[in-house]
Amino acid sequence: MLKGKDMLSIHDLSVDEVQEILTLAKELKAKQKAGVEHHLLKGKTLGMIFEKSSTRTRVSFETGMYQLGGQALFLSNRDLQLGRGEPIKDTARVLSRYLDGIMIRTFGHDRVEELAQWADIPVINALTDLLHPCQVLTDLLTIQEHKGKNLKGLKMAYVGDGNNMTNSYMYGCAKAGMTFVAATPEDYRPDETVMKNAIEDAKQTGASISVITDPQEAVKGADIVVTDTWASMGQEDEHEARKKIFAPYQVNKELMALADKRAIVMHCLPAYRGEEITEEVLEANADVIFDEAENRLHTQKAIMALTMC
Repeated sequence: MLKGKDMLSIHDLSVDEVQEILTLAKELKAKQKAGVEHHLLKGKTLGMIFEKSSTRTRVSFETGMYQLGGQALFLSNRDLQLGRGEPIKDTARVLSRYLDGIMIRTFGHDRVEELAQWADIPVINALTDLLHPCQVLTDLLTIQEHKGKNLKGLKMAYVGDGNNMTNSYMYGCAKAGMTFVAATPEDYRPDETVMKNAIEDAKQTGASISVITDPQEAVKGADIVVTDTWASMGQEDEHEARKKIFAPYQVNKELMALADKRAIVMHCLPAYRGEEITEEVLEANADVIFDEAENRLHTQKAIMALTMC
């Protein structure tokens, strides 16, 4: 269903397409663990545009293309004419003549949309300031592994900054039929348009999407508690001010006492211990968190295979 399509936002995917990605990711993970070759993209090439650096994104996509039998090309601003002012539409049309797919990690979401508009090959959003769909699809896979295949009815509580992760969690939980409650400071709520879209998506699955300010209320009875760094890339100069604002939103032992006793904690990493999450809680959930990190590889392989085959 996804062949030849872009993957810019979970909102653009159908419920069945989300499940298709998760199912193939699980299958590819099993094959990789068993040492079974799965060269679904033999002879294919992925261009990886990085306007924002990342450990997990580069290594997982590059390794994933290798395991799928293809090749990945790392392209920074220093390697592209984008860094010298070439229009995105020209870069898109040129790369479409050379490659079978493009992955981009950048700042403004409009850059990804413009690239996809002009490219004749699939474009995968590896992160923008608005959305991080690959990470949230990865997290849905990880929740399936730790809480069972049926995600419908599970409660996820997000505590912290209403950032690109929060936005994508709203979309992901809506498609999966989950209850999602985000607790953020009033001035740091997630994107209002995304929230409205997610609430509409939720009507298809019986999901529930809400944003409040009280972290204790959000976490009550939660099956999954999620957080993220308080200052994202590009917000470093706000770090000290944000530490004060977000101090009541730390995921710690006291907050977790309000969640379901079998609750798991997730974090997309990098984690700043002692800020958004305590060392104690992170290490108590390290198995889940590092499964989550590993699953970037398997989920992105599924996305690449389904869109680029």
